[in-house]
Amino acid sequence: MRMRVLVAGFSTRHVARSASNAGHVVYAVDHFCDQDLSWYTRDAIRFGELAEILPAVEEMCRRHTIDLAIVTSGAESLGADVEVCGTSAEKASEFLDKLKIQHFFENLDVPTPRLIQDGTYPAMVKPRTGAGGWRNQVVYSQKDLELWNETFEHPPCIIQELVGGVPSSVCCLADGTRAMAVAVNEQILRGGDEAYAFGFAGSITPYITGQTGTMIRYAEKIAAESGCRGTIGIDFMAGDEVRAIEINPRFQATLDTVEMSTGWNLFSRHVDACRGKLPGARPPTVQYAVRSILFAEKDLVIGKDLRCLHPAVADIPWPKTPFEAGHAIISVYGWGRSRSEALAMLDKHNRLVRQYIG
Repeated sequence: MRMRVLVAGFSTRHVARSASNAGHVVYAVDHFCDQDLSWYTRDAIRFGELAEILPAVEEMCRRHTIDLAIVTSGAESLGADVEVCGTSAEKASEFLDKLKIQHFFENLDVPTPRLIQDGTYPAMVKPRTGAGGWRNQVVYSQKDLELWNETFEHPPCIIQELVGGVPSSVCCLADGTRAMAVAVNEQILRGGDEAYAFGFAGSITPYITGQTGTMIRYAEKIAAESGCRGTIGIDFMAGDEVRAIEINPRFQATLDTVEMSTGWNLFSRHVDACRGKLPGARPPTVQYAVRSILFAEKDLVIGKDLRCLHPAVADIPWPKTPFEAGHAIISVYGWGRSRSEALAMLDKHNRLVRQYIG
C-alpha cells in the first residue's frame, strides 16, 4: 500500500531514498536538505539546531496528511502527533545513554569494554549521549582527561578500557521480541588525533571475518532483548574477542551499503518488522559495497554542480554551498565482486570528485 511517509532527523536522505524506492510519497525534515534529497521527497523543511526538529515536524504535518513517521539520528525521542513506525521514544531513550547501554550488555552477559574507575590509562572516554562517535577520545593520563572535560564543558561521560579490533556493526530487524541479522558491516572511522577521530566516515558491506558468526549471534540476542522494533544497529569491536559497543535504535548510516550489498529494500522490511513480520531468511550477498564520506580539508565553496557524478555519489550539495574545514561534503561509493574491487572503484570515484571540487 502506498503511504505518505515523513522522515525526520539530522540526516534523512538515505531513508527517504529507500522509502521512495519502495513506492511511497516521502516528506522530510532534515538538517542538510542536500540536492538529492529533493529527488526523493515531495516536500522538505530544513532545520538548524536539534531543538527545531519538532516545530518543523509539526509544520510539515500541517502542510500534508502523514500516514506514518520514521526517525533518524537526533529525532529518536520525537513526540509529534503522528504514528512513529519504529522503536518508541521511551524505549529509544534507554539506548541513547551509553551508561545504560553498558549495564544492558552486562546484564545480558554480552562482552563489552569494562568501565574504568581507578584512573587506569590509556582509556576511552565517551560522552554519555551523542551519536556518530563525535567526542569519543583516547586519554593517556589524568591531564588528558581534564583537558577533554574542559574542551567539551564537562559532559556526563563514561570511561572504558581501551580494546583493539575492527570497528563493525550488525544491522538487524526486530519486532519487539524477536530479531534477525540482515548484514554485518565494517565501519570506516575518520581517524586522526582530534575529537572526530572515532567519528563515522563510512561503511563496507559485507564484513566477513572469523568473528562474523559471533557478532550475528550477539546482535540477534541484543536486538531481541532490547524491545526495539524495526531496523536496529549493534556496534562492535571485532578483535581476538568480540565486544559490543553501542545500540542504535533506528535506521543506521550503513543503510546505503546494506541495500547495495543485499539488494533488499530495508524500508519495506522495517515497516513489516514493526508490524510483527520478520523475513524468513537472511539475504544473500549480491556484491560488496562501500560508502565513504568526503570531508573538507580546508574552507571551500562548491563551484560545480556535482549531480553529474551520480550514482557514484550521494548527499550532493547544492552549487555555491560553503563548507568549513572538517565538515562533511559528500558521500562517495564503490562496489564490486570483492572488497578490493569495491575499494578500487571507491578510490577512482574519490579522485574524480576531488577533481570537480578542486
